[in-house]
Amino acid sequence: MFKYIKNDLPASIVVFFVALPLCLGIALASGAPLFSGLIAGIVGGIVVGALSGSNIGVSGPAAGLAAIVLTAIGSLGGYENFLVAVVLGGIIQLIFGLLKAGVIGYYFPSSVIKGMLTGIGIIIILKQIPHFFGYDADPEGDFAFFQVDGENTFSEILKTLNNISLGSTIIGLVGLGILLLWSNVLSKKGKIFQLIQGPLVAVVLGIIYFVVTGDDTKYGISSEHLVSVPVPSDMDSFLGQFSFPNFGVIGNPEIWVTAFTIALVASLETLLCVEATDKLDPHKNVTPTNRELLAQGTGNVISGLIGGLPITQVIVRSSANIQSGGRTKLSAIVHGFFLLISIILIPTLLNKIPLSVLAAILFIVGFKLAKPSLFKQMWKLGWKQFVPFLVTVLGIVFTDLLKGIGMGLAVGIVIILIKSFQNSHFLHKEGEDIDDGKIKMTLAEEVTFFNKGAILKELDNLPKDSLLELDVRQTKYLDNDIIEILEDFSIKARERNITIKLISERGIVENPDSFIEFFKLKK
Repeated sequence: MFKYIKNDLPASIVVFFVALPLCLGIALASGAPLFSGLIAGIVGGIVVGALSGSNIGVSGPAAGLAAIVLTAIGSLGGYENFLVAVVLGGIIQLIFGLLKAGVIGYYFPSSVIKGMLTGIGIIIILKQIPHFFGYDADPEGDFAFFQVDGENTFSEILKTLNNISLGSTIIGLVGLGILLLWSNVLSKKGKIFQLIQGPLVAVVLGIIYFVVTGDDTKYGISSEHLVSVPVPSDMDSFLGQFSFPNFGVIGNPEIWVTAFTIALVASLETLLCVEATDKLDPHKNVTPTNRELLAQGTGNVISGLIGGLPITQVIVRSSANIQSGGRTKLSAIVHGFFLLISIILIPTLLNKIPLSVLAAILFIVGFKLAKPSLFKQMWKLGWKQFVPFLVTVLGIVFTDLLKGIGMGLAVGIVIILIKSFQNSHFLHKEGEDIDDGKIKMTLAEEVTFFNKGAILKELDNLPKDSLLELDVRQTKYLDNDIIEILEDFSIKARERNITIKLISERGIVENPDSFIEFFKLKK
């Protein structure tokens, strides 16, 4: 695990700076204590990072669960009651892992996974524009199109135009310039620029800028445009920030419904993220999905027991880890320790980091996920790949993560059905005069009830007094629905004087007495 520490340590610093505001923002968007987001980030990094089989995945509180958490806290009668559902949800995830449910993620098309990554990249950029220009009414981490404050993604951006903070914008532009210069020029000039990462330099300059300009000058940055970590006055106040589940409500059926919802949504988000990060990984490591569910379940049990939000593997942090050169799980674990140490030792210093600098870091992350060249690449692959990809992207941008993925998957399934309808058979007509010609129909290797319409249409259009050669030599599976259609057609064929020659690996049968009996023997 320590073999690539020179790669993992700088990557963990970048992930730490990306994770810190997201942990706080997701907690705020969820209506939960701010400290709960940090707990989830720490547990996701240290516990899940250690147990996971993923080399580059990073776990923590997820924006996709914010709406569920917000609703559940109110309906269950308080945060301590909600924590019971988090613990139970983790136990259900452990059961999913033991039942080998991790294969579910493999049933999502590649076009939908790529659309998910691109959509998240666009959302990251759009959601960080207000923070970049110093308009922070909307909490970071609120990744849905319709926000908890009644605004939407684009109305928030339009409001930014009238609420630009000069200081935030200046240091945001400086930070973005440093990041671009570092990644495109300086990182190729020497090892020192590879060891010291651009995001760290941008954050340090942001802190210096705030200290020099203050918060009450024209070029200064006011406190609402800075990171906001809870600052305990002593150890007792620090420990007082932890919450513990109220197991007295475990008999409430609504607790169990919420627990199952958390387990299902968190597992799905994790499996999709695993699939996506494995695609992004330049070294193409394959994450064991069942082990990942066990790791996530353990993380959620521990997070719920000490007052943390639900945890999933998160694409924003994972992609930042990959793009920063992370090679092993050490980067995820160390980022968790950085979160823990920082909130204990230097919360005051963290609260001097401008959000606009962190927005600049996320701009780079978002752009690398949603490169324009990817749209061109998907277009070249044809409409069967491009349409589900585009629907997923638009669905995520204009609704939320799970709805967007669901829309893309639905379109992908429809396309499969269309192609299955078209490819159930091959029809070849011999002879110039169709009335005198021979018609050959070759059935595909697998023919299911999806193909009923196409085959029925072709059979009904056969002319009277013709010869149909039905070739089933390549057919390995023939649905009973199709056999019944052929059985019914044999009766119509006699009425229309159509001769049927059935060609199979056992020979040729002319006008078989019963297709049902024939295929029963063939099977």
